[in-house]
Amino acid sequence: MAGRRNHAEDQLKQWRDQRGVQKADALTTGAGIPVGDKLNVMTVGPRGPLLVQDVVFTDEMAHFDRERIPERVVHAKGAGAFGYFEVTHDITKYCKAKVFEHIGKRTPIAIRFSTVAGESGSADTVRDPRGFAMKFYTEEGIWDLVGNNTPIFFIRDAMLFPSFIHSQKRNPQTHLKDPDMVWDFWSLRPESLHQVSFLFSDRGIPDGHRHMNGYGSHTFKLINAHGKAIYCKFHAKTDQGIKNLSVKEAGRLASTDPDYGLRDLYNAIANGNCPSWTFYIQVMTFEEAEKFPFNPFDLTKVWPHKSYPLIPVGKLVLNRNPVNYFAEVEQIAFDPSNMPPGIEPSPDKMLQGRLFSYPDTHRHRLGPNYLQIPVNCPYRTRVANYQRDGPMCVSDNQGGAPNYYPNSFTGPEDQPNLKESHMSVACCDVQRFNSANEDNVSQVRVFYTKVLKEDERQRLCENIASHLKDAQHFIQKKAVKNFTDVHPEYGARIQALLDKYNAEAGKQDVIRTYTQSTRPASPKERSNL
Repeated sequence: MAGRRNHAEDQLKQWRDQRGVQKADALTTGAGIPVGDKLNVMTVGPRGPLLVQDVVFTDEMAHFDRERIPERVVHAKGAGAFGYFEVTHDITKYCKAKVFEHIGKRTPIAIRFSTVAGESGSADTVRDPRGFAMKFYTEEGIWDLVGNNTPIFFIRDAMLFPSFIHSQKRNPQTHLKDPDMVWDFWSLRPESLHQVSFLFSDRGIPDGHRHMNGYGSHTFKLINAHGKAIYCKFHAKTDQGIKNLSVKEAGRLASTDPDYGLRDLYNAIANGNCPSWTFYIQVMTFEEAEKFPFNPFDLTKVWPHKSYPLIPVGKLVLNRNPVNYFAEVEQIAFDPSNMPPGIEPSPDKMLQGRLFSYPDTHRHRLGPNYLQIPVNCPYRTRVANYQRDGPMCVSDNQGGAPNYYPNSFTGPEDQPNLKESHMSVACCDVQRFNSANEDNVSQVRVFYTKVLKEDERQRLCENIASHLKDAQHFIQKKAVKNFTDVHPEYGARIQALLDKYNAEAGKQDVIRTYTQSTRPASPKERSNL
């Protein structure tokens, strides 16, 4: 078996080989002090207690106790790599961002792929949307295009995001994944039908990270050099071809190689088989948006390609593996509010919510100076502002430059020519508008009847029923009604499969609830806490 080892398995051997005849470095403490003995603690006699003065031990143990940082609430399990974006087609008539300024221009990038709901140790082959987050290191600062492998999402209003994620995570009492929670939320929010149908189709389990598309998903706004704005969606189509795993194969890999996607990406790049994606945009004028048959900023819907065709822009190529996973993948932070001049947000409610939640998460997880971490640093431009201090400030803290604005001492000045584009808002009421019933079925019907083939429709229904069967009967009924609203056959097929499952299980229409005990703990119980 030794002769069949791959690059991931041989990483340590390769590291040693790269050093050639170089001798081992002298072992030190974190402060650089040489260490004479790393195998034995300092004690009073061979059997005696440890000494506080054993700083070799305390330095090591104190750091070990603090190795873990908070796990991402979503997208915890991921893989990343680095490469470049190259412009192949001119889109300067739409966008003035320098990343697109001429054909042939290359910009360094990083991409992180991930599952969404699982913890950092979960399997890569579960049925779950995949994160597809792109970081462009431009000379105008960082551009983070934080998307998924689907052009749509489960909800269209950011207010629902915490509850949606809670429903996909673990039950607060049992700490188990709970089909009741999952399907109760989905059945009560029929705008999720489009993404749920995509998720339970064949594309719900991609074959690793290289064989899936990426999408910015949201609607954005592009501004050209003349100040003209247009709405836009971003697409990254895999050049490796779409490949998906069967339910059986995904289950096998989950038990035999839960890091399948991470391993596949690492070895492909190490072997020189560098994955790439063709980058496209769709554009829509403001006038077209006003006349569009539905809300063009609705994240649960797509823009039809027939009316808004894909416009080629460039290539995304990954050609370097991370040097260290923690430093370059675990600590990488994507923020949709990082947009260089020429790219701006649209009124998309989900995008607007993410503009706040993502950097807020990073400040909690990595600290307020997370943009000084090398993988997040906008190294191709010079950061000049009035932000100072804070935990883990590892730069020169902008030296003696003024830390207030305005000032009379040549501190950084704003650039009026780079102000955001002018936006007119028609006079409207300020209130909480209910968007729950904004045609949740038309595009799902097209997906079911026109996009999927017959065998794919059958597998879709089987996949849904095999998961929905574990939810309570009354939740099943609500879910089937939603699928029936999409198409009678869709609902009927799922119901027929559920009838079979329920008959085999002898399922009763019983409502399970979780209650909090109000009985005070006894002294004995308290002593065991």
